[in-house]
Amino acid sequence: MTLVYITCKDEKEAEKIAMHLLKKRIIACANIFPIKSMYWWNNKIAKHNENVIIAKTSSKNFRKVENEVKRSHSYEIPCILKINATANKEYQAWLNKEIK
Repeated sequence: MTLVYITCKDEKEAEKIAMHLLKKRIIACANIFPIKSMYWWNNKIAKHNENVIIAKTSSKNFRKVENEVKRSHSYEIPCILKINATANKEYQAWLNKEIK
């Protein structure tokens, strides 16, 4: 199983991206959380409220997820992180059934 961590400018964008990935059936589930981010941007430290998507998929689908997010994301350089994970067998079976 792969978790894909994606930061978004707001909840609306996060929901839009998650729904798109779900409809394409390249993720089985998405969790969306409000976060506060601090990072370097244009030689200054930026501090913003954002929303993060944790999308659950297979490792073979990561590149598809990455490409779809890049097409629809508002950020010049979106954060799209691949995190390898191990799930209980029942959850893994459900995930495999729900994605292409």
